[in-house]
Amino acid sequence: MSGFRAPFTPEEYQRRLRLTRAAMARAELDAIFVTDPSNQSWLTGYDGWSFYVHQGVLLTMEGDPVWWGRHMDMMGGRRTCWMGWENILGYPDRYVQSTEIHPMQNLAAHLRERGLGRARIGVEMENYYYSAKAHAVLTAELPEVDWQDATALVNWQRLVKSEEEIGFIRRAARISDKVVGVALERAEPGLRKNDLVADILHAGITGEGEDWGDYPAILPLTPSGADASAAHLTWNDAPMKVGEATFFELSGCYRRYHAPLCRTVFLGTPPDAMRRAEAAQVEGIDAALDAARAGSTTGDIASAFMAVLHRHGLTREGRMGYPVGLSYPPDWGERTASIRVEDTTVLQPGMVFHFMPALWMEDWGLETTETILIGEDGPAVPFGTVARKLFAKG
Repeated sequence: MSGFRAPFTPEEYQRRLRLTRAAMARAELDAIFVTDPSNQSWLTGYDGWSFYVHQGVLLTMEGDPVWWGRHMDMMGGRRTCWMGWENILGYPDRYVQSTEIHPMQNLAAHLRERGLGRARIGVEMENYYYSAKAHAVLTAELPEVDWQDATALVNWQRLVKSEEEIGFIRRAARISDKVVGVALERAEPGLRKNDLVADILHAGITGEGEDWGDYPAILPLTPSGADASAAHLTWNDAPMKVGEATFFELSGCYRRYHAPLCRTVFLGTPPDAMRRAEAAQVEGIDAALDAARAGSTTGDIASAFMAVLHRHGLTREGRMGYPVGLSYPPDWGERTASIRVEDTTVLQPGMVFHFMPALWMEDWGLETTETILIGEDGPAVPFGTVARKLFAKG
């Protein structure tokens, strides 16, 4: 091993390789090339802000994985990957943003050298980091390869977390508690939103106790008033106002592991409609957590929440959650199962979800969410400890 900072034990990485190779065998693949930074890190430990250039991990049915990327980032691979340096490859800088040559030509040469010129290889076709140009060049360079879509093949192997991973998520959750607490405490009329977010980010990066904070895959979402009717707005310099609700969609991050937590604050006296929505939301969350048991499905979680919501005369659209764990921007979700009525993914012990049955109305929003762990028996257990309610100040 060359890695100086690989976050997990050798046994943990071998567990991950076994799971992935079993999935590859079921798909009858000789190799996969994964570009999702989360999957790269999960397989090799690689951790660097270099996903804006072409890079990835090659995994065959035998031997250690190979991390491949820009030469200057190869040095980062030597500092963070668990494999030997011979399995960490870099292409020259002349390939970067060139209009005459492409990094995938370099990768193709490595594949040919490894006897994969006629192999059945899976790539992540539906992925932020694998461009149409990259695929076109790679397939042109290796026309005899049988290219297959292996989107989410690795992601699904990440669904059930190991004890080591759950330990990291617990650390992230303690940071999440802290950052949400700072947001709720600091929120007051006249405070500029960017100043509040500065405090949130400072708290998140400072961490909690000995647990230092990494950068989250999603920056703080903190809309107020009518802006909170939209799900994914960040912040501006507008002062917070009496008579407005602000939701905080935040997550602590420890060694790239997340535990998202959302709460809402109202400056002043919340209107009756918002209080009624709060009561329905909190009751629905309790019912959903009770339904979130090993052997049930993600759809059962959603159905339990929606049944309560309907009894209160409310409706909502969209999914209510997704698996979380290790991730890089732009998303802390794992892009596999979804908590929605029609999803039939069977819950297993060790699965971790961000359950987020937010309510977005025409001119306000109410977010109260939990990151939850599916246990061996009994209902799901939240990682966070912040009171589950609408917070009113003033």
